Amino acid sequence: MRHETTERELIARDVRPDSRKRVTLGAALKDLGDASFNIYRDRQGRIILEPQVSIPAAEAWLFRNKRALESVARGLDQIENAKVIGSFGKYADDET
Repeated sequence: MRHETTERELIARDVRPDSRKRVTLGAALKDLGDASFNIYRDRQGRIILEPQVSIPAAEAWLFRNKRALESVARGLDQIENAKVIGSFGKYADDET
């Protein structure tokens, strides 16, 4: 039997639905912006909200092109770790 390991953070304890079966999720949603959700219920009865975001169709090509996406990821990693080439300031045209 395979056990899936996931990290979880307890947001609230003993939350009960109101008379209309609604549960307040404010604290759990604070960092998710304008995400929508897929909702799942597993065999143990747990309800899982999977955040989803939409992207414009014109930008979807990047996610379909594995090589381009990996290149962007490498570039972002290099920026995060300060592995940048240097300044291109000398090429800037300040007089437009």
